[in-house]
Amino acid sequence: MNLNVIKYYLREAARSMLRNSWLSLASVGTIIISLLILGSTVLLVMNVRHVATSVESSLEITVFLEDDLSDETLDQMEEEIKFVPGVASVDFVTKQQALVDMKASFGDKAGLLDGLEKDNPLPNSFRIKTTRAEIVPEAARQMEKMNGVEQVRYGQGVVEKLLSLTHWVRIWGSITIVVLGVAAIFLIATTIRMSVFARRREIGIMKMLGATNLFVRMPFMLEGMILGLAGGLVAVLIINFSYLSLLNKVIVTLPFIQLLDDPTTIYQVLGGLLGLGFGIGAIGSSISLRRFLKV
Repeated sequence: MNLNVIKYYLREAARSMLRNSWLSLASVGTIIISLLILGSTVLLVMNVRHVATSVESSLEITVFLEDDLSDETLDQMEEEIKFVPGVASVDFVTKQQALVDMKASFGDKAGLLDGLEKDNPLPNSFRIKTTRAEIVPEAARQMEKMNGVEQVRYGQGVVEKLLSLTHWVRIWGSITIVVLGVAAIFLIATTIRMSVFARRREIGIMKMLGATNLFVRMPFMLEGMILGLAGGLVAVLIINFSYLSLLNKVIVTLPFIQLLDDPTTIYQVLGGLLGLGFGIGAIGSSISLRRFLKV
C-alpha cells in the first residue's frame, strides 16, 4: 500500500465525515453515551467486587476456649487447628488481651470496663484466618468438634448471605458488561450504516468499475475508527473526571467505604474503553459495509 493510496483513504474518510457531519456527530454521540454507560457499569461492578473482597478478607473465626486449659493442651489445639483445610493463620488471644481490645473498641467509654480487670470474665480464644472466605463456615464446623472448645463464632448466617451476594454480584456484573458491550457495537453499527446507505450508489459504481472490497472498505473503516476514537476519548475524559470527583467526596464524607483507588487499575479501565471505542468504530463500519459490498 503506497503513500498515495493512504492519502486517498484519509481524504475520503475526512470528506465523508464533513459531508455527513450530522451523522458523524450522531455516531460520536452514540459512542460517547454507550461507553459512558459501559464504563460506569464496569467501574461500579469493579467497586462492588473490591468492597466485597475487602469484607471477605476481614472475615475471621473466633474459637472461645474452656477455662483452665494447660499450656500443653493449648499448643496441641493450635496445631490441630492449623491442620484444618484452608486455615491460613492462627493467633492465640489471652483473656487479658481480649479485655484490652474490648476497651479499645469502647473508645472514650473504656472506663466502664475498669471493674473487669480484677475478675476478668472473658475467655481465652484463637483467632483464625482462612485462605478463602467461602471455606469459613466449613472450617468453623470442624473446630466446634474439638475438645476444649466452648464456642465458635464467625458471624453465622450473615457470612453465608454475604458470600451468596458477592457470588451473584460477580456473575451478573460480568453478564451486564458483556451485554452492554455487544449493545454498544450494534448501536454504532446502526448509526454508521446510515452513513454507508447515503453513499450506496457511489459504492455500487466503484464496485462495477472494478474496485476491490478492501479499496471500498478502508475509507469507511478509517471513518469508523476516527469517530470511535473521538467518542472514546470524550467518554474517557468524562468518566475520569467524574470518578475522581466521586472518589474525593467519598473519602471525605464516607471514609469507611473503601472504593477502588488504584491509579493503575483505573487507567487500565479507561485505556480499555478508549481502545474499545476505536474497535467499535471499526467493527461497526465492517458490519455496516457487508451488504453493500455484495454488488
